[in-house]
Amino acid sequence: MTGARSGIAAEAARRRTFAIISHPDAGKTTLTEKLLLYGGAVAEAGAVKARSGRRKATSDWMDLEQQRGISITSTVLQFSYRDHVINLLDTPGHRDFSEDTYRVLAAADAAVMVLDVAKGVEAQTRKLFEVCRARSLPTLTFLNKYDRPGREPLALLDEVEDQIGLRPTPVTWPVGIPGEFRGVIDRRSGEFMRFTRTARGSTEAPEELVERSRAATEEAPWWEPAMEECALLDAVGADPDLKSFLAGESSPTFVGSALTNFGVRHLLEALLDMAPAPGPRTDVHGEPRPLEKPFSGFVFKVQANMDPAHRDRVAFVRVCSGRFERGMTLTHEPSGRPFATKYATSVFGSERDTIDEAYPGDVIGLVNATDLGIGDTLHEAEPVAFPRIPTFAPELFAVARARDTSRFKQFRRGLAQLAEEGVVQVLRDETTGDVAPVLAAVGRMQFEVFAHRLEHEFGAAVEISPTADKVARRTDASTAEHLRSTPGARVLTRTDGVLLALFSSPRWLERIEADHPDWTLDPIVVD
Repeated sequence: MTGARSGIAAEAARRRTFAIISHPDAGKTTLTEKLLLYGGAVAEAGAVKARSGRRKATSDWMDLEQQRGISITSTVLQFSYRDHVINLLDTPGHRDFSEDTYRVLAAADAAVMVLDVAKGVEAQTRKLFEVCRARSLPTLTFLNKYDRPGREPLALLDEVEDQIGLRPTPVTWPVGIPGEFRGVIDRRSGEFMRFTRTARGSTEAPEELVERSRAATEEAPWWEPAMEECALLDAVGADPDLKSFLAGESSPTFVGSALTNFGVRHLLEALLDMAPAPGPRTDVHGEPRPLEKPFSGFVFKVQANMDPAHRDRVAFVRVCSGRFERGMTLTHEPSGRPFATKYATSVFGSERDTIDEAYPGDVIGLVNATDLGIGDTLHEAEPVAFPRIPTFAPELFAVARARDTSRFKQFRRGLAQLAEEGVVQVLRDETTGDVAPVLAAVGRMQFEVFAHRLEHEFGAAVEISPTADKVARRTDASTAEHLRSTPGARVLTRTDGVLLALFSSPRWLERIEADHPDWTLDPIVVD
């Protein structure tokens, strides 16, 4: 038993599980592809090694993602590098899908924040960056697209600290201005690595290590300003500090160009050397569950129709403790029922392979796990329950109706599945049920994804019409009775049974709260 426990700890120490977050067009998906390139998961950027030859390895595997050129759903990509197992969790870049990103962050041990040097921190995704800080999630920063015109890096550091509250501590520093990129100085060793473009970024970037005395001559007039900036960083104490990084207070910062691959290796090496290995996860009682305890894990994502030919449904489980073995019988904590794991897979984008074992930090896909929902805990032997994953407060509301009533069965099936995935929140009125459910979302594109998937995956075209609702609050059965007879308010039931009160205006809600302070009208907040 002692040997088995030490083996679990050793395997966990080899794992790095992190999420990549960014605002749209910052280069997140490009960086993801290049990390796969350096990790040996692809032979050249965009092409995966496969038994049947090369195939596309884009993390944006969904048809709508490829049509729009944006990330809509999160993706799990596992690969090996330097005797480590990397679990890379790619996330949607658009604010409208921030709830999916939040769920992924619950499964990650660290994050990489990608910023476009021309745009810096953008308002639409500041919430996600703030979530990392609020959760003290260790976060590395990658200042991307430095080979293009952009803003001064010192100004970007100030912006990160002012707007997010993370103290940037540059590990690499650029020589040259944005658009005139000459290379980077590793502030830890003082080494200068010269920037060299690659053909379409399809292969690893050549790395030319240049002596400082030679660089001072060959890279004039860029060398001296870079030295002055490094001296300023030294003077203000902006040095990489592992302790404050792991505490979620500082952010080791790297400069590069994902498109041309420059700086990608520095980042990947730092993820292995600095990012934390999986540690004990805290359960609902606030007690950490040791890695060596029997298997436990929680579902952070559900995805249907990743394989349209089989109309499958995959539950993504983050392993928290113990050793997973395919075929083992686990307990589904919410129901107490046994759960068989015969169909367990490793996941690489939309590609899957049967998996026989997994360790803390790994992500396993359980196929056709119809009884599993987001936030559910699975465990072996000793019972445990991990905290549920909170939902975002909806900001937009719309009614969904099937355009073809003869396809109502497909409409209901798609409605149930997409609600379980968290594509939208589905609210029902006790009088109309599934005929005209209300969809609640953070952003409008969630409605577009809902409609597209309902039509193309379930064969049920849908009509979506905005409602007059403006704000929602959690309520209880007693308050609901009063609200049902109150003008400008109504009560609907979410799929998980939570009662939500919807109001026609924030001002009207404020008046009701003032007139009835004893009523239960709780804000919907993200922990």
